[in-house]
Amino acid sequence: MSYPRIVVLFGIATSIVFLAISTILYSRSSLSEQNSSKLETFGGHTPGYPILTTTGDVIDPMNSVINPKNAVVDPMKYLREFNYGRVSTSPNGTVIRDFTLIASDQHTKEVSPGVFYNVWTFNGTIPGPTIRATEGDIVRITLINEGTKFHSIHFHGIHPAEMDGVFEGIAPGGKFTYEFTAEPFGLFLYHCHMQPLEEHIGHGLYGVYIVDPKQGRPPADEMVMLMNGYDTDFDSENNFYTVNGIPFYYMHHPIQIEKNRLIRIYLVNMLEFDPLNNFHLHANLFNFYKTGTKLVPDEYTDIVSLNQGERGILEFSYKYPGKYMFHAHKTEFAEKGWVGLFLVKDDKNESVNQSLNVTSAMNNTSYSKNNFSNVTNIVPIGGYK
Repeated sequence: MSYPRIVVLFGIATSIVFLAISTILYSRSSLSEQNSSKLETFGGHTPGYPILTTTGDVIDPMNSVINPKNAVVDPMKYLREFNYGRVSTSPNGTVIRDFTLIASDQHTKEVSPGVFYNVWTFNGTIPGPTIRATEGDIVRITLINEGTKFHSIHFHGIHPAEMDGVFEGIAPGGKFTYEFTAEPFGLFLYHCHMQPLEEHIGHGLYGVYIVDPKQGRPPADEMVMLMNGYDTDFDSENNFYTVNGIPFYYMHHPIQIEKNRLIRIYLVNMLEFDPLNNFHLHANLFNFYKTGTKLVPDEYTDIVSLNQGERGILEFSYKYPGKYMFHAHKTEFAEKGWVGLFLVKDDKNESVNQSLNVTSAMNNTSYSKNNFSNVTNIVPIGGYK
């Protein structure tokens, strides 16, 4: 075969291949354009590239509903619910707060629509109740172990060694009462400290502990946000990330707040298996009080990163009405559930100010401390005096 003929045939073959490739690329481009309106939106984050299918790792239960009877927690109720215990007074006038926490480890609950998990809980929820006291109060917590394993409670803060909940586990069927003075003021946490620790924390045995300063803090719409995750396939990697127990919950049930009202968030990171977690607030900045042990802010920012067990108080207000996102500024965490919305309202309405109105009632002198011994969803300034 002559050289010129080979060159001609090679040119024809090259043209055919180029035409075929161009046709395929054009077809895919047309398909992408036709399906652009069908792109998945994960937690409000639309990907910047045309993903038409997923591996199943990203789950946004937008149109699914958890039966409250099966859910691991009611995130909206938990958000503003504070447990002040059963209140009494010692002969010398010191306020005593008694709490009861029941540990369990044998139940299965829904942590995301259609996803059931063996949860280990204090009082039946993840996170456990938010315990709140005022600096100088006597705090007594009775742990009842209704589980099948040894459990304990380790409180962050200052207390005697025998109340640290590390070396003495409570056997199944047993109980123990921890007693200490609430000090110092600040934001703390509690969790089971039995080995293997990552198993007890990873399954959900933790909660928030707040100690108010004696002089109180400025009035605010207060809420608790605890960052956590779930390893539902037991490979030491989280499948879901949340704030307050249910992935994407606040994305589809925005938290209503009032324009120009001071918002105070007690933020705690209890995420297992990942070394770092964070919180980002959209279109705003917040004063950050690290650990809440000072009355002067440490930083004015829009994002804060926390290791496991770290926490801080965020204070801010919104100038303009509308919807604003808050989420982990780690894309994987946000797209697997750690994302939500604030709905800033222009006018005052009962749904936004319900807890604040109850606060006003508490400050009325016609009420005594004991009237509120078991009350929840209240935001007193500085707790009981």
